[in-house]
Parts: sequence; structure tokens; C-alpha cells
Amino acid sequence: MKIDVNEEFKNIKRYETDVLVIGAGGAGLRAAISVAEAGLHGIIVSKSLLGKAHTVMAEGGAAASLGNVDPRDNWMVHFRDTMKGGKYHNNWKMAEVFAKDAPERIRELELYGAVFDRTEQGKIKQRNFGGHKFPRLAHVGDRTGLELIRTLQDKVVHFENIDIHMETAISKLLVENGEVTGAFGYDRQSGDLLLFEAKSVILATGGFGKTFRITSNSWELTGDGEAMLYNEGGELTDMEFIQFHPTGMVYPNSVKGTLVTEGVRGEGGILRNSEGKRFMFNYVPEMFKDDYATTEEEADKWITGDPNARRPPELLTRDVVSKAIRSEVKAGRGSPHGGAFLDIASRRTPEEIKKALPSMYHQFKKLAKLDITKEPMEVGPTAHYAMGGIKVDGVTQETNIKGIFAAGEVGAGLHGANRLGGNSLTDLLVFGKIAGDYAAKRAKETTLKKPSEQKIKEAIEVTLEPFKDGNDINPYEIHAELREKMEEYAGIVRDEQGMKKGLDVLYEFLERSKHVKASGDSRMYNSSWHQSLDVKHMVITGIILTTAALQRKESRGAHTREDFPKPVDDLIKVLYVISKGPDGKPIVKEELYDDLPADLQKAMEEGEDA
Repeated sequence: MKIDVNEEFKNIKRYETDVLVIGAGGAGLRAAISVAEAGLHGIIVSKSLLGKAHTVMAEGGAAASLGNVDPRDNWMVHFRDTMKGGKYHNNWKMAEVFAKDAPERIRELELYGAVFDRTEQGKIKQRNFGGHKFPRLAHVGDRTGLELIRTLQDKVVHFENIDIHMETAISKLLVENGEVTGAFGYDRQSGDLLLFEAKSVILATGGFGKTFRITSNSWELTGDGEAMLYNEGGELTDMEFIQFHPTGMVYPNSVKGTLVTEGVRGEGGILRNSEGKRFMFNYVPEMFKDDYATTEEEADKWITGDPNARRPPELLTRDVVSKAIRSEVKAGRGSPHGGAFLDIASRRTPEEIKKALPSMYHQFKKLAKLDITKEPMEVGPTAHYAMGGIKVDGVTQETNIKGIFAAGEVGAGLHGANRLGGNSLTDLLVFGKIAGDYAAKRAKETTLKKPSEQKIKEAIEVTLEPFKDGNDINPYEIHAELREKMEEYAGIVRDEQGMKKGLDVLYEFLERSKHVKASGDSRMYNSSWHQSLDVKHMVITGIILTTAALQRKESRGAHTREDFPKPVDDLIKVLYVISKGPDGKPIVKEELYDDLPADLQKAMEEGEDA
């Protein structure tokens, strides 16, 4: 198919706005609310239908130190838990803002109409989760992400100054002289090309879990925001830290990779190996022994409600539990399909399980013919969350490109080397609001700069490249191979030799991805066109991740290297910041976090003693 760029240029549909929000998950919707309340015009671009963003997959709850269940909780304990869970590699400025603002964002969500589960006193109920010292997760059964999305979108659609473009994909950011002028994309249904001119752009596109073979991520998470910013000279960091959630289903195949919420363990669920033994007691790290039980007798005090009991080791941080399951499998004590058994049936009554975990019960009963009130689930690590992503200013959420902001999973910093369960939903609210506030502020202070004709034509070529004559590579084949190789060479445990092999393969994929072919000539409902563009983003994020993982010569949090099995104290504050070099390959530079100030060090210590 011959592409006439000049003819396509004439037929572009054009839109102007103050702030363009790319992504309609929790972060994007909350950002749009801030833009609307600032009295500005905003456009939300959603890759899928409104209400179908990956946020709905978050089940267990949103963390905030409301203190409704245990009054000892406060922002300092939440700050301490977040830093400790992130192995002290977090951007402490973001962690401070996050811990302080989280309660207000949850109460605000309630005012918007969120219907949280309630204590007997009528307060928002909070449950236990891994890595949190006290019950801290505000929840709606095990459907919290769905409630968050429902509430935010209901708020957004009532603003007359917010327009929404559903089933619309962005293929290129428009940047000139280090400043954003807008973004270019297309309507996934009609195939029409779209130009969005904007004073500020907010990236809320999520992570890149679809790069891996076994993942809990939905189809949208293909690294679009990370790759597009990188292509325009943007900086990424902490890309080596990809979290494998310990409890993804490994069997039956009908639900393989499907997430089993941490809420199952929060409600008392335990992990057993093939010998029926509760093995997590053998994997409690020294730094956690003050908080977590090392015997079954001690752990059972906690489930009876003893407030002074140490927490069961099944509620250790996700990196610890994932590696423990892998160790059991490697030692020959894994479940028949390469995981472990997660048992809630022997710990709670069927009525309690159905009330606290309704989605888990109905989902697996219907899709897997598995009754979790009677039998254990077979679970193992599944690629779940990217701690790394776009490097942002800890206060404003602005990137190194003027006018581009990032919030949610696409942004890096808050979670450090490992994210605590429940922090992600609140992250969307806290930093979605901040990104929206500062993007709106910039839009008020600047004038709209028109993208040049040259930049627009470049965007047309990028977007329509899969239709060029001579392209002959199936994008689905590259994706299938990519997922296998990422799992093999850059998965839960890595080493230098494997990652170097992996990079060689990834650069081959990058070259092949330039020749992927969209089937047919029509752009309407053309899924192979969408996949052709997505797979390029996934290959780029795979290359950046593997490059960063090679650079970090230690094991820390979710990043584990067999050739460097221990953490290195000198690397705690070291950031590997990656940008695109003149030859198109990643350039890595080192940056250091500032020292933790005295007041936050004191807050950390007070949180430890709470």
C-alpha cells in the first residue's frame, strides 16, 4: 500500500485543548478532574472504552493511614512502610507527599460517591496487606479498582469542559525544542488520523507487563507512554525493577496468569508447598523479623485478632514472597504446575470468604471450576507492576520535557525497588491530582504552540508505517517470541550472561519490528495495525529494562541477580537514568537521591516505633 503523506496531512482531524490526558485509568481521570476544576478545557484519550482501564484489575484496596481499624496508624508509619518496602531506594519526596496526602484523597473519593466497606461504627473499613504494619487498605470487597474507576468517571463525565475520545491510540508525542506541542494518534474504529494540540500533556498510560509471558496485566499495558517519551528524548529510571506478584494462577490454563488478590492473604490465607508445609517461615528476612512471625503458633495469634502479635509471613512484601515460591519450586517442593498452594478454605468459613472476596469466589468458580471455599488455589509469580518508568520531578510530576507530566504506573520514584500492595491505587489518586494541578498551572501560564508541519508528517509516517509496501513480518509472532525471551533472560532472576544474550535478541526484534505488516489495506477495526505499533513499544521497553538490569550489579527488591545476590549499601541512592542516544541505543547515566532530611529520618524512626 503506497502512503501519500501529503494527502493524509489534508485529512487529519484536529483538536485543540489546554491539557491532553493520555490514559483513562485512575491517574488520568483524577488528573482530568483537577484540570476541569481549574476552569480549563481538557481532553482525555482512552485506548479502550471508558471504564475498561487496567485500574479495574486492582482488587484488594487503596492504602491510606486513616486509622479507622487501628488508631496507632499515621502517615509516618505509612511513610516508613513504603520506604522499607521499597528497600529505601524510593524518591523520599514523593513518599512523603504520598503518605501525607493519601487519607485526604480517599475521603475525597468517598465524597465523590465511592461506596467503601464499613466498620461497625460506620467508618471506612481497612484490611491488612503485605508490608503494611497496620490494617490500612480501604476496600470494596475485592473490587476496589472497579469502584475507583466507576466513581472517578462518573465525576468526570459531568464536567462540560472535559471531552473524551474512547478507543483512540496515541502513536507519537509532538515535541519541538524540548517542549511539547501535542500528540498524534488515530481512531481505532474508523482509522481516522487525529492531531491533538495542547499546552500540557499528561501521560497516564500505565506499565508494560504485556512484555512478559505470564502477566496479570490487561492488553493495554504495552509501554506506550514510556516508549513514546523515550523516542522524544525523555528520561526513564528504575526500569530494572519489575514486580512479579507472588500469587498469579498457574493452573488451570483457563485462568493462567490471573491475579489472586493479596486480600486473600490479608484475610488469613496461607501458602503451602507440595509437602503440605507452610514454608514462608523459612524466608523471613532479617530486616523484617521484628514485624513478622517465624513460627506457626505465633502467626496464628494474629489471625485471632491479637493486636500485639507479629504478622504472618505470607504478608511479607511481594518480592520476598515471589522469590520464596520460586525457591520452593526449585527445591522440588512446588505444586504440580510449578507454583505453591494458597489456602483460604481452611482459615475462613465459606460465608466469610464469599463476603470478603466475592470476585475471587465467583471468578474462579465460573472460569476454572474451582471453589476457593473448599480447595486451595495453585499460584506462582506473575509479571504485575513496573516500579520504574518515566523520571518525574518529585513535586510537580513534570518530566525533563517541558509540558509533559506523568502519573500512575508510567511514572517512577514512589515505590523504589518494590511496591507495597495497595499503594498503587492511592498513587493514582495522589499523583493524578498533582499532575493535573501542575499541568493546569502551566497551561494557564503559556500559549498554545502549533506543531510544525514537518513534525506532523513524521507522525503520519510513524503511524502508518505498518501499511508500507514491502513489510512482511507478523507482529503477533514478534510479540510471542518477545514474551518468551523476556521471561527467560530478564525475568524474576537474572544474570549478566543471560541478559547480554537477551539484549542481542531484543535488538534483532527491534530491527524486525521496523518491518511489521498490518493485514489488508483498511484501517477500520484493524487489530494487526494496533499490534504492529504496540509491539514496537514493548520491544523498546524490554531493551531499556534489560539495559538497566545489567547496570545494577546487586540484588535489591524486585531486581534479583544470581551473580550479585546481595544488596550493596552504596547503591541504595543510585539511580540509573536512561535516555535515547544518537545511535538510537540507550544511554545510561548515574544520579543520586539527596540524603533523607532530619525531619523525615525522625518520622521514619517514629513510624518504626509505632
